[in-house]
Formats: sequence, C-alpha cells, structure tokens
Amino acid sequence: MSTPQHKTTLFEKLTSFENLYQAARAAQRGKRFKPSVARFNHNLAENLVKVQDELRDGRYQPGPYRTFTIYEPARRYISAAPHRDRVVHHALCNVIEPLFERSFIHDSYANRVGKGTHRALDRCTEFARRFAYVFQGDVKQFFPSIDHRVLLERLAQRIWDPQVLALAGTILAHSNEQPAADFYFPGDDLFSPFERRRGLPIGNLTSQFWANVYLDPLDHHFRDELGAPGYLRYVDDFLVFSNNKEDLVFYREEARRRMEPLRLLLNERKSRIYPVTEGIPFLGFRVFPDQRRLLPDAVQRARRRMKRLAADYGNGRVDMKAVSQSVRAWIAHASHGDTVGLRRCVLNDAVFRVRG
Repeated sequence: MSTPQHKTTLFEKLTSFENLYQAARAAQRGKRFKPSVARFNHNLAENLVKVQDELRDGRYQPGPYRTFTIYEPARRYISAAPHRDRVVHHALCNVIEPLFERSFIHDSYANRVGKGTHRALDRCTEFARRFAYVFQGDVKQFFPSIDHRVLLERLAQRIWDPQVLALAGTILAHSNEQPAADFYFPGDDLFSPFERRRGLPIGNLTSQFWANVYLDPLDHHFRDELGAPGYLRYVDDFLVFSNNKEDLVFYREEARRRMEPLRLLLNERKSRIYPVTEGIPFLGFRVFPDQRRLLPDAVQRARRRMKRLAADYGNGRVDMKAVSQSVRAWIAHASHGDTVGLRRCVLNDAVFRVRG
C-alpha cells in the first residue's frame, strides 16, 4: 500500500531555506555595503535559520521602522524596515505574487516583472495617438488611506493558507503611523475614520505589491465592466482615454463611485479631463502624441543631482565608477523622451573634478 505523498503548503514554501536565501539576495540588492546588511550577511546562514525558526514557531515580530522625509519628486514620508524584515517581505512576496499576478490587468505597470515606468510611458504614447481626450485620475493620499480591513479581505480572496495570511496580517498590523487621512464615507458614524486602521509604509516591498492588489478592482471596473477603450495605471496614477469627452465625464464619476468601497477619494485638484494635445504629465515626462519632454521639475532635479554628485566626487565620497553608474542611469531614463539637446546641456553643466 503506497504512502500518501505530503503536499507542500504555501507556508512551507515561504519558510523554506531556499526561499529565504533568495529573499536575502533580493533584499540586499543595491544595499550590500550598508552596515545592517553587512552584519546580517556576515552570519547569513545562521540568521536565516533564526528567521525561519521564528516564522515556523509563530514567534516572528517585525522590528521598528526608521523614518525620514524625502522632498523629490514630491514630499513623502518614507519608512524603512530593518533588513531582516525586508528579507521576510521578499520571502512573502515570492510566494503570494504569483497568486495575484494572473488576475492583474495587462495595463497595470508598477512593481511588476516586465512592466515599469518606461513601458507605461510607451503605452501612454500609444493611447495619446489613438484618442483625442484623457481623464487623468489621482488618488488622494493613497498610501495613508489604505484601509487595513479592506486590504486583508482582498488578500484573503486568494491566499488560502491561514499561516501565510496571518504573516501578512502581522506585517500589516506593525505598520507605523502614517500621515492622517481622516475621510468619511457613506455609512460612517462620527468615529469611523478614527477606529479603522489605515496606512501602508512607503518603502516596504509588501506595500508596493499590496497597492496593486488594493486597486485591482478599479482596474477591472474600467476594463471589464465599463469597457473603457484606453486605460492604464501606475501605482495610484491612472489614465482613461476616449474620443468622446462626455464619456470621460462619466468615467470620472465612475471612478469616484468605485473607489468608495475601497475607502479612497479622488484627488480633485490633480484629476482632470483635457485634450491629449496639451501633453500628459506622467512619470516625469509630458507625453504628447508625437513626442515626450522631461517635465521642468524633473530637469531641475537632474541638475541638482548632478551638482551633488560632482561635489561628492570632488570630496572623495564617491568614486568615478559610482559617478558613471549614476550618470548612465539618468541618461537611460531621459533617453525615453526627446531630450538629446537637454541631456547634453545638463551634462555640460556638471563638472567632475577632484579637489586638491
């Protein structure tokens, strides 16, 4: 009589040493020489086994966040988790992303393999050439507004393993306090906005992935239920295209209505309907049907970045290899627009000279 084979659970896959090792390699990318990463890697196998034991025994608890504010391209409150927690975030996403990826629409471009900003820009250009008008939508205080109860319900629809769902809940429950987003929705009483936990820390891999999970119903509403002829989203910025301006007025109302169950509001100041010939400000570029230009703010950020880089090189804080990598990365990004003269101008203004 044959012995029934054991079927590996999702939680066993998550906590396998192989998955944790892959997660550690991904979490260190671009950060290998940071002290916290170097310390963790010094006894990597031992530290991974310790994390594995804590996860399997149910003793794992996330550590405190390090918080700071960035001001470019916009003022944002960033929360950095300890390195060991980032390893766990990668391990979790390794096993749950495939459960959701197949349900995401093609034209959702943030934080997905084979997508990204440049493919989103290409799709935006394609739609700008096909349609006369665009509704540009933006979610008001998106990450601070994400409702924990709603998110857990969305996660539970596809994560069947209770231990994996519990780990997601643990990470979510340890989110640090985010900027206030005390908005009221139909059915709320006076205390509802203050009794519901909200907010995801920008900086977590889990937060970036969960943002896609959270807004997936909006994507399907536009594509499947409304049959919008042109739609794409990058994080909380979404574009709806049409040759009929009245259709876009309807789509704007539908966006407001469909966002209510997610406890989200449309940013009325940033959301508007206009002809594509005005140029669509999107992901650092202004996209026209026949060209792309870097936005003035993006140009100023590039100039400041080159100036800081030149100063760091002159003071010996970075070497020429780091300078070259940074400059090449900016050139690669800027080259996705019509920027030959601009690139030459910005680079000519940057003088990299070692101070004696």
